[in-house]
Amino acid sequence: MKREYNIYLSDELVGKTELEYADPPMGVIFGKITSTGSDFGYDFLKDYCKDHEVEIRADYRGDRFIATAKLPSLKVVNSEGVEIRGVGNQISGRDQEGFEISIEGVPYPLFETEFPEQVKAYHKKFE
Repeated sequence: MKREYNIYLSDELVGKTELEYADPPMGVIFGKITSTGSDFGYDFLKDYCKDHEVEIRADYRGDRFIATAKLPSLKVVNSEGVEIRGVGNQISGRDQEGFEISIEGVPYPLFETEFPEQVKAYHKKFE
């Protein structure tokens, strides 16, 4: 069963994700972003990082690609209102191909209870 998570920057809903990909041993979860507004994209993220003094790890204006460092005001929340927190996070991508969110270092047992399908798929690789 796919779950949907709301993505907030500075308490503004900017998108949704299913957090469909994972590296369970590392506590990493990531997924494609579906934006909730027409202005989300390269320019929005670049301006947001500049306005909030967030480091930009990669910026290729010609390709409209951007990768942020940790976004302190980023919140990812499930349908029950539980925030998915880790030690790090980032958003990267480009306007034409879309954007992805990643959260690193999500602790157990939260990781295992929130993402049981990803944990199961990981363990199945070794059967």
